Amino acid sequence: MAMANGRSGEVSAHDADICVGVEHLRLKFPGEPDIFFHHLTLHIPKGQKVLILGPSGSGKSTLLQVLSGLIPHSIEVPMRYSRIQWPASWGFVFQDPDTQFCMPCVDEELAFVLENQGVPRSEMESRMREALAQVGLSFDDLHIPIQSLSQGMKQRLALASVLLLKPEVVFLDEPSALLDPEGTEQIWASIKQSLHDRTVILVEHKINAIVNWIDRIVLLDEQGRLIADGHPDDVFRHHKAAFERYGIWYPAVWDEYLASSRWKAIRANRERSGLSAADCETVLELEQFEAYRGKPCKLRVDKASVNERSWIAVTGENGAGKSTLLLALAQLIPTAGTYILRGRVIPEQPKKRRVPEGVALVFQNPEMQVVADTLFDELALPLAKSGWKHDEMEGEVRRILQYFHLPLEPGRHPYDLSLGQKRRLSVATAMAEQASVLLLDEPTFGQDARNTFAILEYLEQLRHDGKTIVMVTHDRRVVEHFATEEWVIENGRLKEIRKI
Repeated sequence: MAMANGRSGEVSAHDADICVGVEHLRLKFPGEPDIFFHHLTLHIPKGQKVLILGPSGSGKSTLLQVLSGLIPHSIEVPMRYSRIQWPASWGFVFQDPDTQFCMPCVDEELAFVLENQGVPRSEMESRMREALAQVGLSFDDLHIPIQSLSQGMKQRLALASVLLLKPEVVFLDEPSALLDPEGTEQIWASIKQSLHDRTVILVEHKINAIVNWIDRIVLLDEQGRLIADGHPDDVFRHHKAAFERYGIWYPAVWDEYLASSRWKAIRANRERSGLSAADCETVLELEQFEAYRGKPCKLRVDKASVNERSWIAVTGENGAGKSTLLLALAQLIPTAGTYILRGRVIPEQPKKRRVPEGVALVFQNPEMQVVADTLFDELALPLAKSGWKHDEMEGEVRRILQYFHLPLEPGRHPYDLSLGQKRRLSVATAMAEQASVLLLDEPTFGQDARNTFAILEYLEQLRHDGKTIVMVTHDRRVVEHFATEEWVIENGRLKEIRKI
């Protein structure tokens, strides 16, 4: 979202050097028993780069929305403060790119920003292409539907629209969450170059890419209370116990996890049971398999097979066709060629496509998966499908909510959760189906360290118990330490299969 004019809040003249600020902030979500932020006070001077860290559900994205003025001007949430200052102009890159756009096509979205700036029509195309190039996007025809782009490409487009605006303050809510490693590097290079003289307030889990660029870390606990506020080196040095306690990402967290007793137990268990799935039953076979999203073929697999107890990591650049592969295996888009699932030819009824029995899918966008009005019903539906009786469900639902660090109020609406919590709910519902094949599209994106490792460990237990996992991921650590195979997708084709 790009805003040319914000509303300035109630501050006095001596705050001239403060670009964004709030004092004694308290906020309460409808239906929530607890107050968030607990009189949080935060002053951000012009030009500062501030990283907000905290566990999933701690209010990081909400704080960005308060500081920008989205709350309460566009989103009504009860809040109180003694003083607040909103920026005169600002741009916002949302965590979910699908919520970002107001126009259907790329050129129209970018032209909307330029028109508000009074840019002559004759100059628009060159400026659009320059902004797109900054974020690693290039289109022969700019009049391309936004919905035809991958989520990672949408995330880049959202940033391009903000760069065009050249606002005083930029709010970034995990701008690289859906990007491949090359895209992540490119995005941050663009941000650092384009916004070096701007005030930037951001939420990001991939902190290794930015830790040397930011000036300040604001560290929150699970209720949005301020734990620490200072220079990154000081915060990492003096508050490591808080990072560990709340499961927040910090630079050495993966190395310490791989040295932990939890990982050593997983590795020992794999060595005892045999990491290779080569001797297991073949679950899935593909030959001359094609997937379509519109008329052109979007994905082709010449030949591939998956055995029981495999963990397939699907990797590749944004837009290569990774999500298309999962949608095709779930039969949610048209396919052609040979697809055999546990001896059954798919689709079993060519004119009636549906998700094959024994297959569960986690969409890249978790909101596409919500089917019920409460957390209890959202989990009860897959539990019932897998044979649970109603009088046994309450305890199991609470166990799942607790494991995935979700609110224990089963009557809460799924849309009231943070995006990270929605992602965990979507993963939990897929696992509750007890399907034999799990198709997972970036199940760990937007998660703190604690929940990332919890999800990976849960999946590893399912794999050990005989499930098969096909998982899109950009995280090389997940590929190297949890997958049994890597499928590399390039330009709509399964290019390479690597045994790990």
